[in-house]
Amino acid sequence: MKSASGTAGRTFVLRLEDGEVLHEQIEIFALENSISSASVLAVGGADDGSRLIVGPKDGRSSPVEPMSHVLEGVHELSGIGTIFSDEDGNPLLHMHASCGRDGRAVTGCVRAGVRVWLIMEVMIHEVIDITAVRVRDPVNGFALLQPGE
Repeated sequence: MKSASGTAGRTFVLRLEDGEVLHEQIEIFALENSISSASVLAVGGADDGSRLIVGPKDGRSSPVEPMSHVLEGVHELSGIGTIFSDEDGNPLLHMHASCGRDGRAVTGCVRAGVRVWLIMEVMIHEVIDITAVRVRDPVNGFALLQPGE
C-alpha cells in the first residue's frame, strides 16, 4: 500500500446540464479552478446511449481489453470518484457509477462517455497539500495513482 495525507480545501457544487458529458465537464471545471486532487460525488440522470466501462474482457490478461456497456433508456445514476492530475498537470476524473432503470442496474467507469439526462448534481471536495499524481503504466496503459510521499 502507498499513501499520502492532505487537508480539506474548497468545496464546489456543480449542476451539469442536459447532454453534457460527465467526465469532460468535471475535468474542464477542475482545470479552470486549479483542482489537482479531490473526491467527487455525482447524482442525477444518465441519458440513453451513455457508455460505461464494465470490466476487462479476460481478467488479468495483457494487454487489458476493456468491455463497454451502452445504457438503453434513461437511467438513475449515483457515482463516486477522485480527481488527480496526470504527469502533465491535467486533472483526470476516475469515477465509477451505478446506473439503474426498472429494477436493473449496471456499474462501471464513466470515462467511456456518460451523457447527462436533464441534470446531474456534483460535489467536489478538494484535497490540498498533497503530491499525488496519476502516472501512465507502460504495461497496462492505465494512469495509476502515485500518492507521493
